[in-house]
Parts: sequence; C-alpha cells; structure tokens
Amino acid sequence: MTDASGRPALPGCAILAEAAGDPLAGTASPADRWLLIEHPGPWDRLALSSPGLVPEAMAALAGWADSANARIALVRRHGRPGNPTRPRRWFRIDARPGHESVRTGFHDGSVGITDAMEVSGQPYERHLTLVCTHGRHDPCCAIRGRRLAAVLAAGDPDGTWECSHIGGCRFAPAMVLLPHGLIYGGVSPHEAPGVVRAYTTGIVDSRFLRGRSSLTPAAQTAQLHARAAIGATGTDDLQVIAATMIDASTWRVELTRPNCTVLLRERTVPVDRPLTCAAKPTGRMRVFDLLDLLDLNR
Repeated sequence: MTDASGRPALPGCAILAEAAGDPLAGTASPADRWLLIEHPGPWDRLALSSPGLVPEAMAALAGWADSANARIALVRRHGRPGNPTRPRRWFRIDARPGHESVRTGFHDGSVGITDAMEVSGQPYERHLTLVCTHGRHDPCCAIRGRRLAAVLAAGDPDGTWECSHIGGCRFAPAMVLLPHGLIYGGVSPHEAPGVVRAYTTGIVDSRFLRGRSSLTPAAQTAQLHARAAIGATGTDDLQVIAATMIDASTWRVELTRPNCTVLLRERTVPVDRPLTCAAKPTGRMRVFDLLDLLDLNR
C-alpha cells in the first residue's frame, strides 16, 4: 500500500507501538474534571470546531477547561446518529480522589450549552465508559475504537459512549472509566467487558491501565507499580500523598492505604517512528523506570 504521495504506507501508530512494546504506565491524559458534550457529529479533527457547535460557546467551555484542569470530549451513542430534535446530554465529572461524582443535564446545541460549566445539574449514579472513535484525529482510534465500542455498547448501551480524542492515539483503542478517570490502552474487545464489570464493583483491573487522569505521570506510574507489587485492586487503594522530584531525573512518590514509597527515574527516549498516524516519522516519548519500592509494611 502507498500513501497519498505514492510512498509506501506505514502501519498505523497503534500497530507500531504494540510491536515496539511502548510502556502504558504514566501516559493517561491529565484532567481533574471531565466535561462530556453529546454531539452526534460529524466531528472535525479539532473536536470543538465541529459543525453544529457554536464557536462562542466552545471558546467559553475551553476557557473553563483551562482554569479547571478539565478535559472536554464530544460523545455519541455507538451506531446511533441521534434525533436532531431531541435534547442532548452533558456530563460534568469530578475525577479527583475523594471527590468522584457525575452531574448531568441536557442541552440543545446552542449557546445555552455553557450552562454545563456551572449549573448543578442532576446527580448521575451510574458509571460511564468512553471509547475514543475519533477517526479524523487518528485512524487507529476509528478502526480499533469502533470495534470495542460495539462490544461494550451491546452489553451496556446506556453506560457506553463513543468519544472524541483523549490523547495517546498509539494506545488505541483508548477507553476511559468514569468518574475515577481510569484510562486504558490496547484492551481487546474480548477483555474489555470484564475490565468494565470489575470497575463497577470497585475493582481496578490494572492490565492495560495507563493511569488515572487526576494524577501526574510520575504518580500514575508509581501507583501502577505499587498495585502490581502488593496486589491492591480497590479503586481507592494507594492514594498519592506527594510526588517530588528529588533530582534532575528521580521522582519520589509517597502513597498510603497501604503506605509505601516508590522511586522512579524519568527519561526521554527518541523513537524512529511516528507516535501518532499524523505525526512526523520520528518522535520522543517519556518513560519512567522503577528504581525501588520501599516501606510496604511500615
């Protein structure tokens, strides 16, 4: 196969990342809060510029997201174009440890959508599952994400949503479990339903887990290493007390419930391939190496 210029087409970024064994840990996109806007599409490459969205309203939402360390995603039902006359949902999620909650309301696609930033809305007691299917941003997300979304929607049509870009396209399919903001990569359609079912009972399946969005990359990685070492599976296990850079490349991350300390080395690795389907052929990625895990029985 060739690309538009006649050159040999490269495999998708997700295939290349799998072959290279790119580490998942510490790659979850940062967000203390999430704002989901139901919009059936089409979605532009930059989601908030999509047809049918009011630019002034989207600019206001983007400003709120910057100040609240929030991530905005467009969502839609799998395989359902939606009724253009039906009010659409919004969800505002607090994903911070100890503050996990979901509020919801409706919008009509007009400027009134900005109410989602501040109105109280209604409590939403169910968990939400997002699967990135944003093909205009990255083909791997569409190809792999839609297969995963189809399987999850068949088992849980109310709790499953397709979503726009959430970061880390090379780990497609990307799945987010809310309200805890657990971001997964590369989970197969066969294994994903079990991961979601476990989450709804308060259990974290750490396979394929990239990290929790409300934590820094170093803290995400430390928590994952600690989970693996002691077998902690509860959603509230191993809360982060502090993450401190003690020299130019070394992180010390303090965790509790149970108490432990994780030492990591941060480094940047050059790669000779694109990290997304639209990126340049070479890139760089950040990785964290485990140096030590201490004081498990303190």
